[in-house]
Amino acid sequence: MERAIAFLLFLCAAVSVLTTIGIVGFLVWEAAQFFADVPIIDFITGTKWTPLFASKHFGVLALVAGTVLTAIGAMIVALPLGLLSAIFMSEYAPERIRRLVKPVLEVLAGIPTIVYGFFALLFITPLLRDVSGGISVFNGLSASIVMGIMILPMVSSLSEDAMRAVPRSLREGAYALGATKLEVSTRVVLPAALSGIVASFILAMSRAIGETMIVTIAAGQNPNFTLNPLVPIETMTAFIAQVSQGDLPTGTLEFKTIFAVALTLFAFTLLMNLLSQYIVSRFREVYE
Repeated sequence: MERAIAFLLFLCAAVSVLTTIGIVGFLVWEAAQFFADVPIIDFITGTKWTPLFASKHFGVLALVAGTVLTAIGAMIVALPLGLLSAIFMSEYAPERIRRLVKPVLEVLAGIPTIVYGFFALLFITPLLRDVSGGISVFNGLSASIVMGIMILPMVSSLSEDAMRAVPRSLREGAYALGATKLEVSTRVVLPAALSGIVASFILAMSRAIGETMIVTIAAGQNPNFTLNPLVPIETMTAFIAQVSQGDLPTGTLEFKTIFAVALTLFAFTLLMNLLSQYIVSRFREVYE
C-alpha cells in the first residue's frame, strides 16, 4: 500500500513536469516551421510587424515594445502602492484592521480581466482624455494603469507575507536602540524581507507581461515600435488573441506567427521566473 501511494503521488507530481515539457515541445516544433520560412534574425531584430497585410513584415520588436511598455507602466503603479500597503498592514495596522483590509485588497485579484479591460476603456481612458486631448481612444497608458491595479494584490500580499516572516526579535532590538516605527519598517524589516519583496515584484511583472484581455481591449491592435504610452500599441498576447479568432486558415504562414510570438512570450516569462528564483536563493535570510 505504501508503494502504491508513493507511486500515485509521483504521478501527480509528474503531471506538471510532463505538461510543461509538452507545451514547450509543441511551441518549439510549431515555431520551427515558421522560422523555416522567416529568418530568425529578421524576426528578432525587425521593428515592423505586419504579417496580416499584403506587404508582410515579421519584426517582433514592435510587439515586444508594446509588451514591455505596458508591463513597466503597470509596475510603476503597482510597486509603490503595493509596497506601501504591505508596510502598513505588516507594521502599522492593528490586527483587526489587517484582517479586514487584506481580504478586501485581494478581492481585486478575483475580478475577471475582461472587466478590467472595459473599465480601462470606458472609465480610465475618458478621464485621461479629459486631462489631455492628445491621448488616443486606444492607448497603452490606460491599460498600464488598470493592469497595475490588477497586480497590486500580488505585490501587496506577497510583500506583506515576507515582512511578517521577519522575526519579532529584530524589531524589538531596533526599538531598544531608540529607532522609530518608520526606521524599523524601512531600515530593519524591509532589508530583512528584501528577497521575498523582490520576488513578488518579478512575479507581478511576469503576470503583467502575460496579461491578455486588458491590453486587447484598452491598448488597441496597432503594433507600433514606440515607447509613447499615449498612442495605440499591441502586445504579444493581444496579437495571439487577435489571430486566434479563427479568421486565418490553419497552417498558413500568418497562422504560424502565433507560435513564434508565443515562444517569445514564453522565453520572457521563463526568464523572469528564473530571475525570481535566483534572487530568492541569493538573498534569502534564514533566522533561527
